[in-house]
Amino acid sequence: MFYDLNVPYSPDDPEISHTLNFLAELGYTTVALSQTIAGKLPTDLSPPPTPANTPKGLTLLTRLNLTFSDPAQNQRLNNLAQVYDLVAVRPTNEKCLLNACTNLDCDVISLDLSVRHPYHFKFKMLSAAIARGIRLEICYGPGVTGSGPDARRNLIGNAMSLIRATRGRGIIVSSEAKRALGVRAPWDVINLTCVWGLSQERGKEAICEEARKTTALAKLKRTSWRGIVDVVDGGKTVERKGNAQKGQKAAGKQKGAPVENNGDGLKRKASVGADTTTDEPEKALSKRELKRRAKKARLALGEPEGGSETPAAG
Repeated sequence: MFYDLNVPYSPDDPEISHTLNFLAELGYTTVALSQTIAGKLPTDLSPPPTPANTPKGLTLLTRLNLTFSDPAQNQRLNNLAQVYDLVAVRPTNEKCLLNACTNLDCDVISLDLSVRHPYHFKFKMLSAAIARGIRLEICYGPGVTGSGPDARRNLIGNAMSLIRATRGRGIIVSSEAKRALGVRAPWDVINLTCVWGLSQERGKEAICEEARKTTALAKLKRTSWRGIVDVVDGGKTVERKGNAQKGQKAAGKQKGAPVENNGDGLKRKASVGADTTTDEPEKALSKRELKRRAKKARLALGEPEGGSETPAAG
C-alpha cells in the first residue's frame, strides 16, 4: 500500500480528476487532499467537498496545511483535528519550527525544501517531534516541477540535511503536485530517497509504513481520549458464573460455621476444628490394610502369631 499524503485540492480545480486517476494507475491506494491556509484561521473552517468521479480502490483523506510565522498563532489545532483527517503545519522560521516540534499538537511537520533556509536542522529539536509521534514530510513536487535549477538544488541539499539530522527516522515523502505531471511512481520516489541519503528499505517505509502510521495515529487522536484510551464498544455487563466459581462459593460457605469479629468491623469465618463433622463417606479399606489392622488387634489381645486372620468376636 502506497500513500501520497499531500495533494493540493480546491473545489474549482479542473486537474484534480486527472491527478487522482494517474495516482491510482501508478499504484497509490491512499491520497490526502490538502487545503493550505496562511495567517489567521477563519471561524467556519471545514474541508471542501469530495471531487466527483473518484477512482475505485482509492481512499481519500482530508488534510489542512497551516503556514505560520508566529508561534502565538494557530491555537485551535485540537478543534481542527476533529474536522480534518490530518493536520500539518509549515513553519517559516526556526523559532516556529522549535515550537512545532515541542508544543504543537499536529500530525505532520511539512517544510518547504525547495527554498533555502537560513538555519540548520538540529537532531535534538527534530528528535523531540519524532518522539511525540509527529512525522517530518519531504515534498518532491516543488523541486521536480519548480522554476529553474535552484529549486531542485535546494530540494536535494535540504533533504540530505533533514535526513542526516533525523538519522533517517520519522520521514514521510509526499508529492504536493498540483498537476498529474508532477507525480512520480512509488519506486521512482524510492530512488529519489536513495539519492537523498536514505536506504531503499527506509525509502519504501517513507511512502508505506511511516505514512500509514501517520494516518493511524491521527485517527486515534480523534476517536480516543488523548490518544491513549480508545473506547471500542460500551457493551452491556453480562453476569457469568462458571462451575469453578460455584464450587468455590459452595466450599467457602459451610452451614453452621461460626463467624467471629476481629474488632475493626470486619467479619471473618472461624477456622474449622478437628471436631467438625463432615458428610463425606469414608473410603473403602484395602486388603492389606485389613490384614494389618487384624494383626494389630491380635497383638493387642495377646494372641499368638499364627492365630486366625480376624480377631475373635466378644
